[in-house]
Amino acid sequence: MYKIIGGDQKQYGPVSTDEVRAWIAEGRLSAQSLVWAEGNADWKPLGAFPEFADALREKALPPPLTGARLLPGTAEVFRAEILARPSRVEIGRCFARSWRLVIENFGLLFGVTVVVWAISFGLGRIPLIGGFIAFLVRGPVYGGMYLVFLKKIRGEEVRIANLFSNIDAAGWVQLFLVGIVSSLLSTIATACCLVLPGIYLLIAWTFSIPLVADKRLEFWSAMELSRKVVTRVWFEIFGLLLIATLPLLAIALFIAVKLGLALFPTVQRAIASGQPDPTMLKAAIEHIIANSGWVIISIIAMNVVFLFVLPFLAGALAYAYEDLFGTGRAPTA
Repeated sequence: MYKIIGGDQKQYGPVSTDEVRAWIAEGRLSAQSLVWAEGNADWKPLGAFPEFADALREKALPPPLTGARLLPGTAEVFRAEILARPSRVEIGRCFARSWRLVIENFGLLFGVTVVVWAISFGLGRIPLIGGFIAFLVRGPVYGGMYLVFLKKIRGEEVRIANLFSNIDAAGWVQLFLVGIVSSLLSTIATACCLVLPGIYLLIAWTFSIPLVADKRLEFWSAMELSRKVVTRVWFEIFGLLLIATLPLLAIALFIAVKLGLALFPTVQRAIASGQPDPTMLKAAIEHIIANSGWVIISIIAMNVVFLFVLPFLAGALAYAYEDLFGTGRAPTA
């Protein structure tokens, strides 16, 4: 009988020789997987056990992953492996691990998210084209952020300066495409009165950007793999995102209610006149924003809360990503 250490550093087993052979055939174990055999004192690589030498030789394809990046020609093997294994996300565990990760590396991870926020916020302030540019660079910006979090989770050395340094030219192109296409399609679905499909796609494509940044998948393949895997745990991912963004939603709701109450007299007058004037409504909104301190304070509060929420949300999503798409994980016993 044997015990095995999975890629998530958990112990599986005891399992029989036939089960180990089956896992090798399925591509779930490699020669580097740590194994303990009954009667032995130490853990050894699977390749050190002669009884599995033939099974390892028969597995003609190389291990699909080297570290995180896929080896050339192994994308299909990776997709098949991911889709063949069960998908599970524990919301509480993701947040607990994220809390420890961020607290232990607060300077680095908070600094990275501040840079991401500053890029998005700064571009949004550029007249006319700022919002469009922010839309275009969403993929590379968040792809770089995810890579920093994933490298830290995996125990690799990483600095704020590495935010974009690990993305090659081909990766930049695919990240541009995945950010643009996923956002555009989900927005179109929502705008066409298909709110539920739009929300479904928005959640289902959560891991499209990290799959492109981390595994170097082509953008559409990443979107499809994310959609297929997340569909199995859609409500868990939705719950994770909802819990993390509750403070932001509360502030947004406060602004909406206060603005609605302030606009109510203007709307009443417009309805009573029988000739609603959009220009009057726009002018009323601009007047309220310009002359109400609570609007400015609320917007500042929303940005401050976002800055503190983002690292914990990114960490929780990075751990969920590792649980779903992590490398070298042994099957659940």
